[in-house]
Amino acid sequence: MAGRPRKEIDWDTVDKLCAIHCTGEEIASVMQVHYDTLNNRCNEAYGVNFSEYYKKASASGKMSLRRKQYEVAMAGNVSMLIWLGKNMLNQRDHVDTEVKDLPPIQIIRANEAN
Repeated sequence: MAGRPRKEIDWDTVDKLCAIHCTGEEIASVMQVHYDTLNNRCNEAYGVNFSEYYKKASASGKMSLRRKQYEVAMAGNVSMLIWLGKNMLNQRDHVDTEVKDLPPIQIIRANEAN
């Protein structure tokens, strides 16, 4: 008994979809296969599950995004400079929480009013 014809996986397309951080389910949908099939084919072709493959393949997308953020910041985008400073350099806004020069608190009991 012959089963369904074997669906081939276009790994170049998978790599591109990983780079833009599509989910495994989305990638399987584009490939027109079930996620389990994508995972199984990944094991066959590369000896790792799709989750491990995805970690490596999505790294190029992260690098591209960081590069673009850096370029935007270096071009003078103040918001991006602040965001990168806080997230990459652990810079923080200083909020002064010390209260100074307040008058003392007076407690007035209800029966002492007047």
